[in-house]
Amino acid sequence: MSHDLDAIKRHFETDRFATTSGMKLVELRPGFAKTSLRVEQRHLNSIGTVHGGAIFTLADFAFGAAVKTGGKVAPAISTNLSFLKATRSGTLYAEATEISRSRKLSVCTVRVSTLRFPRLRRYCK
Repeated sequence: MSHDLDAIKRHFETDRFATTSGMKLVELRPGFAKTSLRVEQRHLNSIGTVHGGAIFTLADFAFGAAVKTGGKVAPAISTNLSFLKATRSGTLYAEATEISRSRKLSVCTVRVSTLRFPRLRRYCK
């Protein structure tokens, strides 16, 4: 397992889509990553709740960082996202935990939440 977590953090600071969307990598350890997004007007959909694409991107960003701690990039081949509760403001957090790894694949669970609603969404890869 790769232990150069500072290099991995620097690598994800160059993720243009996530960073220009306002997302940050806030915690990283082997097999785990936590990302955050402070909700702004640009993240809301036409009914005033956080857009599913923003939530998916936050979860995918956490997944990518958690998997990278294993030393290799493992792109997603399948995902499932369930929306349990809508949110309109505050800060979202995605916590990715790697639960299985083979030579070519990694399986993670990702939970997206706010401090107010600890289990808003679940995202599995």
